Amino acid sequence: MEVETMFANYLTKEEYVDGEEEGSKHRALRHALVDWSWGGIGVPNGLEPGDIVAKLAAKDNNPQNPAGGPGPAAVNPGAAERNLGAGASLTRRRSTGWKLAEEAVCREDLTRLCPKHSWNNNLAVLECLQDKKELNLTTDPKFESVANEVCKTTISEIKECAAEELGKGYLVSCLVDHRGNISDYQCNQYITKMTTIVFSDYRLICGFMDKCREDINSLHCGSISTGEKDIHSQGEVIACLEKGLVREAEEQPGAHAIKEDCKKSIMRVAELSSDDFHLDRYLYFACREDRERFCENTLAGEGRVYKCLFNHKFEEALSERCREALTTRQKLIAQDYKVSYSLAKACKSDLRKYRCSADSNMPRAREARLSYLLLCLESAVHRGRVVSGECQGEMMDYRRMLMEDFSLSPEIVLHCRSEIEGHCSGLHRKGRTLHCLMRVGRGDMGAIDPNCQRALQTLIQEADPGADYRIDRALNEACESVIQTACKHIRNGDPMILSCLMEHLYTEKMVEDCEHRLLELQYFIARDWKLDPILYRKCQGDAARLCHTHGWNETSEMMPPGAIFSCLYRHAYRSVEQGRRLSRDCKVEVQRILHQRALDVKLDPELQRRCMTDLGKWCSEKTEAGQELECLQDHLEDLVSDCREVVGNLTELESEDIQIEALLMRACEPVIQTHCHEVADNQIDTGELMDCLVQNKHQKEMNEKCSVGVTHFQLIQIKDFRFSYKFKTACKEDVLKLCPNIKKKVDVVICLSTTVRNDTLQDAKEQRVSVKCRKQLRVEEVEMSEDIRLEPELYDSCKQDINRLCQNVAFGNAQVIECLKENKRQLTQRCHQRIFKLQEVEMVDPELDYQLMRVCKHMIRRFCTESEGKNVLQCLKQNKNSELMDPKCKQMITKRQITQNTDYRLNPVLRKACKADIPKFCQPILNKATADSELEGQVISCLKLKYADQRLSPDCEDQIRVILQESALDYRLDPQLQIHCTQEISRLCPEEAAAQEQTGQVEECLKVNLLKIKQEGCKKEVLNMLKESKADIFVDPVLHTACALDIKHQCAAIPPGKGRQMSCLMEALQDKRVRLQPECKKRLQDRIDMWSYAAKVAPADGFSDLAMQVMTSPSKNYILTVIGAGVALLFLMGLLCGRFTKRVTQELKDR
Repeated sequence: MEVETMFANYLTKEEYVDGEEEGSKHRALRHALVDWSWGGIGVPNGLEPGDIVAKLAAKDNNPQNPAGGPGPAAVNPGAAERNLGAGASLTRRRSTGWKLAEEAVCREDLTRLCPKHSWNNNLAVLECLQDKKELNLTTDPKFESVANEVCKTTISEIKECAAEELGKGYLVSCLVDHRGNISDYQCNQYITKMTTIVFSDYRLICGFMDKCREDINSLHCGSISTGEKDIHSQGEVIACLEKGLVREAEEQPGAHAIKEDCKKSIMRVAELSSDDFHLDRYLYFACREDRERFCENTLAGEGRVYKCLFNHKFEEALSERCREALTTRQKLIAQDYKVSYSLAKACKSDLRKYRCSADSNMPRAREARLSYLLLCLESAVHRGRVVSGECQGEMMDYRRMLMEDFSLSPEIVLHCRSEIEGHCSGLHRKGRTLHCLMRVGRGDMGAIDPNCQRALQTLIQEADPGADYRIDRALNEACESVIQTACKHIRNGDPMILSCLMEHLYTEKMVEDCEHRLLELQYFIARDWKLDPILYRKCQGDAARLCHTHGWNETSEMMPPGAIFSCLYRHAYRSVEQGRRLSRDCKVEVQRILHQRALDVKLDPELQRRCMTDLGKWCSEKTEAGQELECLQDHLEDLVSDCREVVGNLTELESEDIQIEALLMRACEPVIQTHCHEVADNQIDTGELMDCLVQNKHQKEMNEKCSVGVTHFQLIQIKDFRFSYKFKTACKEDVLKLCPNIKKKVDVVICLSTTVRNDTLQDAKEQRVSVKCRKQLRVEEVEMSEDIRLEPELYDSCKQDINRLCQNVAFGNAQVIECLKENKRQLTQRCHQRIFKLQEVEMVDPELDYQLMRVCKHMIRRFCTESEGKNVLQCLKQNKNSELMDPKCKQMITKRQITQNTDYRLNPVLRKACKADIPKFCQPILNKATADSELEGQVISCLKLKYADQRLSPDCEDQIRVILQESALDYRLDPQLQIHCTQEISRLCPEEAAAQEQTGQVEECLKVNLLKIKQEGCKKEVLNMLKESKADIFVDPVLHTACALDIKHQCAAIPPGKGRQMSCLMEALQDKRVRLQPECKKRLQDRIDMWSYAAKVAPADGFSDLAMQVMTSPSKNYILTVIGAGVALLFLMGLLCGRFTKRVTQELKDR
């Protein structure tokens, strides 16, 4: 029998008459139902369904079709004849083009409920009335009759429907339940039209009443009988059950446990209504106006309206009732992905392809969960498998949905309830609550329950926002401006966007809100290496090979996700000899992650876990970026062992690759670009970049942040020699062999340096310290000399003096050390001793004198390229008065000369040359000396006097001559003169002392004013100067300058030294035939007067002194001639006068 006939037969029945008026409405709606139902079955030759009804009526009234147009008889004459009798009573009053709106019984309702523009369309009118007033038409068993005829073949194929008991209205519901499996066209169209009617009343859904009766009553979801409640509440019953199901899943207090069969029925109803939002009656009524407002142009079917409404869920204009209904729907999707028609359809083949529903060990309910589907398919994508673009698009939508609304994750609602109430209430929309919970999870707002932390971590894995930042709406909105400026070169949605944002963290381009959202998300991504898709893609092979990992969505108790990255970076920095290294691509990604983690200590899970107590104890006030790790490094010795180990390992890693320190690299960018770009570009695990930064720490491009960061790293390195990668690599074997129990770097350096020095002094055949270690040792010693803090013992000894004398002096460039040297007379004994020891080392090895090497860097290149390191200062002294000498370097050389002249031990060349002379002539001074204090030039003064007496060995004499010549030009180089004559110089020679260039004016001033000097000590020193000048004219620069021409003419053949040239000039002065230069003559006469006065004031102390005075006297020849003549005269007298004693006879001798 044809479908048209069955509907006609149905419509002739008048069984739904609950009163004349109501019965008329039912009849009118039945007639319109034919139009509606047949619209999907197909009407021949383009006739409207309503026309068929009209034609049936016309056939009855006028059997002879007069018009000649194609009528139903022409189209389907058999059907028309068969339906003629059946439809006669029905269509008697209907003419062609009959409209439901014309029925008197419906006019009032249409005027009140339906828009006027819909009145001409019977289907629109019927939909309007069906929506506005749920009329229960579908309980009539005549629907089963139509279904039996139209779907006869289909029913036999679907066993569940064939077994349904007829007469209860369940057959149609069963067919609706299985409509996805109906292949017959006419049956499919009929059931599609009937679906709306079935879903208008939950009692029509196959078996629903039997399975959910008790739960409906228990949950008070409404009465079973429609008479007890408004007929619109039929959709609310299902909504009530769905909410009950959600409450149970979230384990809310007082939640009712719904029976398993009812649960399945509820989810099945939600699944069956997933393609057309009209079928979810509660949601439809709740969202009708919102649909018109936001989704007016969205066609119904295939879940499109649902998706449109989901996208507008957090719009301000959306009604709260609709938002609530949408949230309930989303929660059901979270429990069973099939409740989303579009997702189930798009991913059906991929789910089957990757066996996402084939885990026999997993409960069916979990397999159906949205989270399981996402994890399974995300795993396939991350493994490089092909997942259809349509499916990936749907996954993207639902991942975003999970990140937008925390309430869609039952575990979050259950385990994070107290955190939400305590910290995050009122932030429900657009993912703000979730980010608030992440902030709590970071520890920024107090402690978090471990179960809540795990729930958050699980959700982040399910949503996988690391693969596409747009999934995280809160992050997307907060960082949009940063992405548009800083990351515009990266394709939208690329995983590298997150890395780009991390690179710009704490920069001017970063905004505060983006910074917070980014760190909140990265905190959780950092705890599971798989959540960084680039890292996972590049390193999954290495992780499987080295760290025994499993699939993307599989975990292992032996190797939890957080431990895998630790495993990777341990292998990233292994040497070739150690083997089992990472691939190049993976290593690059590991370095990228390490750079990111250096930005915030909380991004390093291992560090945060082990150091939580120490962070609170030592670093609670360190809130700036990167300060917490620096704080831990500063307190390394104070940390608990677990924390000390992880901080030590991280510091050791940084020494190998300082680029891990992203903040430091950012601060040092100008210096790197100018001085270290080649090293930065080519660095492969050698620590070269940090060495370059240290060497250029005081360049003009160096800013304060970079300088502080580099110095901090240097200070950390001294705590353990392992923290200096190059030193560790070069000297590890030497340390184990020669300094096995020493850990601190500074102690290791001292140990190895002492070994090298001893081997050198003892002329050992073979140095115990290897060549490569000796080279690196020199680098470390030089670096340590740059900052007093790099030598802890010296720093601790002088801390008090630094605060008192050098509080405004910066530590870098060895400035504090220089300040202490300049004020060493005011230092405490302990500090003074340390400074003296330091100077002693620096004088032996001038390369360790950081200030000297820095200030005279270019002069050393100009004058001393061929000199050994230990002879650099000697070379500079020899070229000090060159016209090409830099004034600053000259000043620094003078400072070092002053230092050397305070104590012979600070002048290694003099010490070696006068090794025998010093104990021979100056032993009383040595007996009074202490090991760690200066002799204030006493030994050198002693040697000067012996030089004047011409009693020194040749080597020592040469060195003293140099000292005399130098100090004659600059009084500051004579410590004894400075000590005794400071007041006299200030009184008698202030202008000469203030001169920038010292050329002996102060000494000359003191000599000229000898009679005016009141202090005996000063007078004695000036007399000693006069005495010394008699021995060598070079010691008297003023006289030498005045007589330079005369020396050239009169004394050219006479070698300098031992007073020879001075005697020559004296003889020339007395020789009336020789005409000396006036200035020379005047100066010589002055000197004679001074010497005469000196002889009167300071007579000879003994025969040797007298002999020395004679030998150095200008009248030496005359005096010697007189003395010789006297001796000869005595000899002659003895010869002539005989013996004056009585002769002794031989007899007396023989007695």
